[in-house]
Amino acid sequence: MEAITGRIVRSLAGRDKGNFLVVIKADENFVYLADGKERKLASPKKKRIKHTAFTNTVIDTETLTDKKLYCGIFLVGKFLIINRNRNPRRLSACLRKM
Repeated sequence: MEAITGRIVRSLAGRDKGNFLVVIKADENFVYLADGKERKLASPKKKRIKHTAFTNTVIDTETLTDKKLYCGIFLVGKFLIINRNRNPRRLSACLRKM
């Protein structure tokens, strides 16, 4: 999968291991990630691409604020953990309500 802006990823290494974050910017080997709480949009975390696992979920980052980002990641993370093998269309309906 490719690192595109707005894609939700899961951290595989570091002190934020297991947390869901959103790609704010992507370079050749690095992605810049934010979660809205510990890492704000103004100061994203630089992380190697190999230390992240991509999900199929992409959110719009144009009108995103730190609060919306934190709430959205919380909802997505909870949904992905609870409904691992269920219908992914329910997730997009949940995100449209944000």
